Amino acid sequence: MIIVTGGAGFIGSCLVKTLNDKGIEDILIVDALGTGMKWRNLVGKRYIDVVHKTDFLDNLIDGEYGAEVEAIFHLGAHTATQEADADFLLENNYRYSAALADYAEARNIRLLYASSATTYGNGEQGFSDSVCQGLQPLTMYGYSKQMFDEWVIRNGLESKFAGIKFFTVFGPNEYHKGAMASVVWQGFRSIQATGTMSLYKSYRPEYADGEQKRDFIYVKDVCDTLYEMFRYGEIRGLYNLGSGQAHSWNELAHVLFQAMRRVPKIEYVEMPEYLRNQYQYFTEANLEKLQTTRIYKPCRSLEDAVQEYVDEFLFKNERHW
Repeated sequence: MIIVTGGAGFIGSCLVKTLNDKGIEDILIVDALGTGMKWRNLVGKRYIDVVHKTDFLDNLIDGEYGAEVEAIFHLGAHTATQEADADFLLENNYRYSAALADYAEARNIRLLYASSATTYGNGEQGFSDSVCQGLQPLTMYGYSKQMFDEWVIRNGLESKFAGIKFFTVFGPNEYHKGAMASVVWQGFRSIQATGTMSLYKSYRPEYADGEQKRDFIYVKDVCDTLYEMFRYGEIRGLYNLGSGQAHSWNELAHVLFQAMRRVPKIEYVEMPEYLRNQYQYFTEANLEKLQTTRIYKPCRSLEDAVQEYVDEFLFKNERHW
């Protein structure tokens, strides 16, 4: 059996689809569905059951799951990067992860877990996944991820588990995330409604408006890599997972307008005050470590990924994958 925490969420549900496509259906999904539309990500997927994240942790403590578990993909977390409740993030993202890791380590179960590029903060120490300790995240969300990365290393588990630092992921099944969904999804909706796409102004002189840069990666490329990491068990330690190339928001906007067959019309809006000291102006995954493994494969170009997302999913009424 494979356990996928966050299995009804954005990346988690796409991973379940990828596993299904590989003939794997012995999957236990762990998540909190709530009253929103996240449940739609599960429609058409093949799995054993869905367990609430709190019940799952209690059942772990009671020893309900054991020898039948082959691997755990721990993708569940509170992913609102601007969450202000630090105590909640400590419990939900850090201590929950540590409890799950203790369980996996004691039973020799493979754990592949989601870290984040937000751990790199402003990037003063670069974006190498060979550097973990001493990073300076700009948000409590990023710090909760950094805390768990450091916990894994401190407890000597880096040689047993695989941590994946996701960069800016976009693609189908993110629709339930609302304001936390990708700028591709939000931009698509804005362009359809008004013909215009909004981007934040820059507040640093070295970046013109819209020239802030991120490393964008399509969710299908993410899930292909996660599957290959599972397939080849020797992949251990921390790995960046991005395209390896930074693109500006202006570039992304023009790619999206082109994919939608629209004339570009961009407006630059004020960034909320609370974001200005927490905003990453540049991210770019250093992929040297991943490139040394047998699983590395270049991801889709930004143009191809956005075009597929628009044509196959967004133009089709936000079709789920």
